[in-house]
Amino acid sequence: MTLMLASVVDAAEAELALKGGADIIDFADPGAGALGALLVESIAKSFEATGKRGRASAALGPPPYETDALIARAHALVKAGVDWLRLAADAGGLDRLGPALSALAPETGLLGVLFADQAPDFGLVARMAAIGFKGAFLDVGEKSGKRLLDALAPPEIEAFSALCRRHGLWCCLAGSLQPPDIPRLLLVEPDVLGFRSALSARGRRGGPLDAARITLIRDLIPREAAGHASSPDGDTAPTDAFDLIFLRDFLTAAEIGAYAHERGAQQRLLFNVEASVSRVVAHADDMRAIFSYDVILDAIRLVTGRGHIDFLETIAEDVAAIVLKHPRVAVVRVRVEKLDLVPGSVGVEIRRERPHGAHRRGRR
Repeated sequence: MTLMLASVVDAAEAELALKGGADIIDFADPGAGALGALLVESIAKSFEATGKRGRASAALGPPPYETDALIARAHALVKAGVDWLRLAADAGGLDRLGPALSALAPETGLLGVLFADQAPDFGLVARMAAIGFKGAFLDVGEKSGKRLLDALAPPEIEAFSALCRRHGLWCCLAGSLQPPDIPRLLLVEPDVLGFRSALSARGRRGGPLDAARITLIRDLIPREAAGHASSPDGDTAPTDAFDLIFLRDFLTAAEIGAYAHERGAQQRLLFNVEASVSRVVAHADDMRAIFSYDVILDAIRLVTGRGHIDFLETIAEDVAAIVLKHPRVAVVRVRVEKLDLVPGSVGVEIRRERPHGAHRRGRR
């Protein structure tokens, strides 16, 4: 299950986000960048006003960090009721702060932030795990409208998510995320998706939170936790009708082939994909009613971006499996053709269905 994190500045925003279904409240100053810090006293007053409900995180501020001041702020935030603390992670900082952070880690959840728009070093994930971090956050450092998916391609984000799982860390993704980004990022199975601008009036990061926008984001992220309904009612309830979403003649390249001479060389591949998707009642201009073709495109990008693959059948099976992760997809057909082997093309076409009983209508 992926959790929804909402960035807030005070008690009023915290209450609004909690009522909207946010799983994690993150206290940060949106006007001071990705790690803008709020006063500890302000965060403590927010807890007093709203009651401590759910999980809460807070930014420790931007680097560079002075060890004593950082640890003092961390202890104050933990005393105030914060569960997790976000701080920038870089090689020099981890070298210098490592012993102090190792001592702090048993007391609170440390979330190390890497910036997707600043050549992030994924090798730091293993170092954070060794220190005792709870999770790794992939964000954008410059809040200028550039999104996470503008800074890194889906295969790179998938690699980050896989690294986090391998080292026992939570994978947290943020970075000016917009509603259409959600189904795409769910394909890499993050533990947390974080939002600020998408929750704010007119999509402005520094603007006040908007209840309708919070509801939209919440509805786009599947919920299976106790106490939450897995099937929505009303305008977003599923029907028995199905739509066919298709991708035609998508040309890309990948390292493909079982022969030794095919290794290390790119070959052109042509994709045609169809997905049978359950329709919801909501009007077609509602994001909750849409199955984005980007899910199909990203499935292809994820599979072809993983490195050398011996067989077209493997590519087709893996693309189908990723598309079928979307809970509204009942059937997918994948056709893959090699264009560089013969004067025409050779390929494979498969049809795969969601296992009987696994198609849970309404779960998004």
